[in-house]
Amino acid sequence: MPEGHSIHRLARQFRSVFAGQRLAVSSPQGRFTAGAAQLDGHVLVDAEAHGKQLFLGFDNELFLRIHLGLYGAFDFGGDETFRGSSSIGAPRRVGEHEVADDGGMAAYAGPPEPRGAVRVRLVSDHGWADLRGPTACEVVTEHERSAVLARLGPDPLQPDADPEEFVRRLTQRNSPVGQLLMNQEVLAGVGNVYRAELLFRAQIPPRQPGKQVLQATALDLWKDAVVLMADGVAAGRIVTTRPEHRGDQSQPAPASEAHYVYKRQGLPCRICGTAVAMTDMAARKLYWCPSCQAG
Repeated sequence: MPEGHSIHRLARQFRSVFAGQRLAVSSPQGRFTAGAAQLDGHVLVDAEAHGKQLFLGFDNELFLRIHLGLYGAFDFGGDETFRGSSSIGAPRRVGEHEVADDGGMAAYAGPPEPRGAVRVRLVSDHGWADLRGPTACEVVTEHERSAVLARLGPDPLQPDADPEEFVRRLTQRNSPVGQLLMNQEVLAGVGNVYRAELLFRAQIPPRQPGKQVLQATALDLWKDAVVLMADGVAAGRIVTTRPEHRGDQSQPAPASEAHYVYKRQGLPCRICGTAVAMTDMAARKLYWCPSCQAG
């Protein structure tokens, strides 16, 4: 599932490519025809991400709310003015990073014929975006948008986020911290990769109850999430290993050295050499080092 850094990259790309432009909105697949008709011909005013939720705001005071879920992804294209990623979305589709398209199309003649089940297509004079496979894709009002945001926890990528609110929500609950970090009402935007890596870097046992996490530790966890997720926005991929724990410190981290524990079950811990463990927690695979995170 795309994590919060990818959704913020999407918002940034929509602001860059489509903000201030009148868009043709359609649903080639047919499942979003009524919603597309409400937005068709209107100007995109803004794009905002909070956690894993993306809101595209239009000049008729309606919003397109999108949650990519496990399989959702956007494809983009356009003329020579288009700059950005050609695909942002589910790792199962595009990997743990976004695919860059730095040169745009050599000869732009409008969007291509839809491929596959395109839920919604947005087209300007200079580019297009196709959405496939989202968990949620709906038109909402400002009141409905606010209701969604009110249910979410603070987002480490929001400059006005309240760290103390995260600390309060984490340390007042008795559920395992590994489960709480995946709860979007506690912390918005963190998914399975960041969950495993943040806990490893903080040396927190995944099954430790939230109530037993010291407030200072929880605050450090937040600060680390801010740094790692901001790096993810900048790089378009999740890299959590420190340079000293990689082979060639002068080069970007290869995929094989990008993480400490995520999907490294059975391999030696990069710090202590203990075999990385894996189990299920909250219906997702959990990775941790039994020694470094022994508590």
